[in-house]
Amino acid sequence: MDRLLLCTDLDRTIIPNGCQPEHPEARTYFKQLCCLSEVTLVYVSGRNQQLVKQAVKEYALPVPDFAITDVGTKIFQLVQEKWQELGFWQEQIAADWKGKNHGQLQQALSRFPELSLQEKSKQNSFKLSYYLPLDADRGKIIQQAETLLTQMGVAASLIWSVDEPEQIGLLDVLPRHATKLHAIECLRRQLGFCHEELIFAGDSGNDLPVLTSSIRSVLVANADQQTKRQAQQLVEQNGCVDSLYQAQHNDFPLGGNYSAGVLQGVVFFIPEIGAKLKLL
Repeated sequence: MDRLLLCTDLDRTIIPNGCQPEHPEARTYFKQLCCLSEVTLVYVSGRNQQLVKQAVKEYALPVPDFAITDVGTKIFQLVQEKWQELGFWQEQIAADWKGKNHGQLQQALSRFPELSLQEKSKQNSFKLSYYLPLDADRGKIIQQAETLLTQMGVAASLIWSVDEPEQIGLLDVLPRHATKLHAIECLRRQLGFCHEELIFAGDSGNDLPVLTSSIRSVLVANADQQTKRQAQQLVEQNGCVDSLYQAQHNDFPLGGNYSAGVLQGVVFFIPEIGAKLKLL
């Protein structure tokens, strides 16, 4: 392997903020992986720029080369630890909302009483985010919301995930081409990486578009059972079973939770990295 574009989610993927335990050496080995000269590191998160910075400091994570934030609606390059937004991405995704703004979409979706608007800090020009109770009929609500937006001429992706610590559902309304998958593919092309040089890691519902694509992906062992079942069903439907690796707790010295699961998947796809890190 000459080079690797490693794209990974943050919360409950490399950040151990779930209920499952983290191996005490996992993040140390993850840092070693990211220090390899052939690795370009990209964080792909639902967090905004400020919260990604906070997470890097709080959990002593490696500083990335790039960050895809706000569930794919913003891309930043880090140059000498200064964050520079790649403006061309905002221009690309703007076309999907056909001139409609955040307020107009919010007004249209106000007819769904189950949707509760998230805090202002979790919104941006092309990310409209709601809380949706876990016991709500989310399938029906999402379908009706998609129909409404289509009637408005808006091309949108509605991305569902769960905030496990808070036990609340999250629903992000994004431009159709502004998901994590689209942002990763755009960045890959900009940087000149081929598909075989890319690995993604994630754990939750908003990672499913990438996890179930042709991109080589890792689903960490601490992912919830529903996400694991959905991922397996979708890769079978999409004909890309060999692209998804589900990390396990056995047969790997660090286990499969969080960054240990990421390492396990990277070693599965690229065994020579395991030898470099002395994990095989």
